[in-house]
Amino acid sequence: MTVQDHPLIVKKIVWPNEAATVAFAQELARQPTIGRALIELQGDLGAGKTTLVRHLLKSLGVEGRIKSPTYAVVEPYTLAAPNLNIWHFDFYRFNDPREWEEAGFRDIFASPGLKLVEWPEKAGAHLPPPDLLIHIEVLANESRAITLTAHTAMGAELLT
Repeated sequence: MTVQDHPLIVKKIVWPNEAATVAFAQELARQPTIGRALIELQGDLGAGKTTLVRHLLKSLGVEGRIKSPTYAVVEPYTLAAPNLNIWHFDFYRFNDPREWEEAGFRDIFASPGLKLVEWPEKAGAHLPPPDLLIHIEVLANESRAITLTAHTAMGAELLT
């Protein structure tokens, strides 16, 4: 089944607090296909995209400080066991989608590993379709409304 003919699967949840974000990240980290996924994160500034990524990376076994890639655009991580490459992208500062191509990211996106992308819309059509899109919305009571959209069979597996 190709990406184009896979039906979208949409799931909506609420994170009432950061503990719920941690629990979600831990559950996502336990999914067998996480190490091959492309996950896009969308939401306004301050919605919690980077917070979710930090909790996910910690749950996967990344040690030490996990920096936001807002200025560097990408922060790479490598885990020896399991052998896993992870790239955390933040395209917030892109002014033109062609910057993605000029930065040479095509090779990274073609290689095996987990790719986490904040502000994917700033890269335009240059990004491959995500396996999973996580949209985070801040509610009036500071809880988070989460919309999870699986675009591929792998994305659907991540939601199980």
